[in-house]
Amino acid sequence: MQIDSRIVKRLGLAMGAACVVVAGTLVVRAAPAPAPVYSVAGDAVVGAGALRAAIDPLFEDEAMGETRALLVMRDGQVIAERYAPGFGPDTKLLSWSIAKSVTAVLVGLMVSDGRLALDSPVPVAAWSQPGDPRGKITLRQLLQMRSGLDHVEDGEPITSGDTVRMLFTDGARDMRAYAESKPLAHAPGAVFSYSTGSSVILSDLMTRMLTSSADPAVRRQAMATFIDGRLKAPGKLPSLTPEYDAAGTMIGGSILHMTARDYGRFGELLRNNGRSPNGHQILPEKWVDFMRMPSPRNPAYGAHLWLNRESGESALMPGRAPDSLFGCVGHNGQYILISPSQRLTVVRIGMSPEKEQRAAVRGALARLMGLFPG
Repeated sequence: MQIDSRIVKRLGLAMGAACVVVAGTLVVRAAPAPAPVYSVAGDAVVGAGALRAAIDPLFEDEAMGETRALLVMRDGQVIAERYAPGFGPDTKLLSWSIAKSVTAVLVGLMVSDGRLALDSPVPVAAWSQPGDPRGKITLRQLLQMRSGLDHVEDGEPITSGDTVRMLFTDGARDMRAYAESKPLAHAPGAVFSYSTGSSVILSDLMTRMLTSSADPAVRRQAMATFIDGRLKAPGKLPSLTPEYDAAGTMIGGSILHMTARDYGRFGELLRNNGRSPNGHQILPEKWVDFMRMPSPRNPAYGAHLWLNRESGESALMPGRAPDSLFGCVGHNGQYILISPSQRLTVVRIGMSPEKEQRAAVRGALARLMGLFPG
């Protein structure tokens, strides 16, 4: 049923009149929106003016798309922070593929516990039939994106790609089953092929190490308890919020939420070789070394982590930032950039759907980081 526009106008006038208190002069008005947060430390190694001049284009230059949050940490302290209107320090922000790096950290915890082994075949029921070549895929190969599975990350049109189908259409109810059903396109280990499906397979594998139950609620709770006790609490990441599919599998390759400050603290965990803000070793240093070790099939990729190396498939800024730089990268321009030589972690969360926009963002981030010594 349609409502006549004149009725809508009369309703609006009536609501406006109701905001006037007739028995006095008080008029109820909507509270003004809070000013967007923008702070820069005055005692940082880089001057406040120079920092602002490097940060402002990320928010004000339309060629970069939309920046929602920008955070700069040095030696673990926030020295600059800016948010777009409607966002702030307490806003949980969607990560997309930054989730992959979180998944790799969780896998590292299970490897350190002895629950998983890097070079053992991954125990997947769908691959266990005699003669199935997928039965040779190892944990290392899944982490380095060289499983050989036939996964199309970005389809043309986009809805035809395996990632969209797995996350949002015919594979969404049981993402693990969708990812594990894919045949081999290449021999395991032979080719680098970026795959959100590989991260979902890892998530299911971890869940099965924690519970034998197929009940989705039990699976979610088992994984959530592990994350809370081994990463969220000791890593001081209170906003860390993963998502799960209907089968109770954590969506380990995407759709994870944190505040910008917690993304920064996660980056600091990696910069400090697995040590928490209070210095406690919660992730083995050797595992962080492994995450930063170049994949044999792509020097710009480690184990669910991007490296600042020249490659035909590079997501960072080789030649414009230190070689030691590494980072977590998400769809449409989400970045946690970690530069050990500069004692620096930079977070940018936003929406830059065009390739040219993301290139401009990376250039601006490189200029920002270039202000710092090291």
